[in-house]
Amino acid sequence: MTATAFRTMRAALLLLPLLAACTSLSPESRLAAGLEDAGLPKDMARCMAKRMASKLTIAQLQKLQSLGTLRKSPSEPLTIEELVHKLRAMGDPQIVAISAKATFSCSF
Repeated sequence: MTATAFRTMRAALLLLPLLAACTSLSPESRLAAGLEDAGLPKDMARCMAKRMASKLTIAQLQKLQSLGTLRKSPSEPLTIEELVHKLRAMGDPQIVAISAKATFSCSF
């Protein structure tokens, strides 16, 4: 093996953990984690994130990151009414509409 090929292979092997980390931090997984942090049950958060991530812009997804900081108590789950109230307070009707559809779909 040539020195150039060896360096290329070594660089690729060093980058593999970084690439794996990038895939685990997809918008969908971050949204699901944020919804969980906000107080939604894990299954509900994952279901909603799957439906919402591809329909929202990066800016809208960033707005949703603030939901976790608005949680009243770590032991109390977030109710749908509280979620809707918090989403409306963001002032983005598209976030509310997409979230409402996801909530409805994932409730059944």
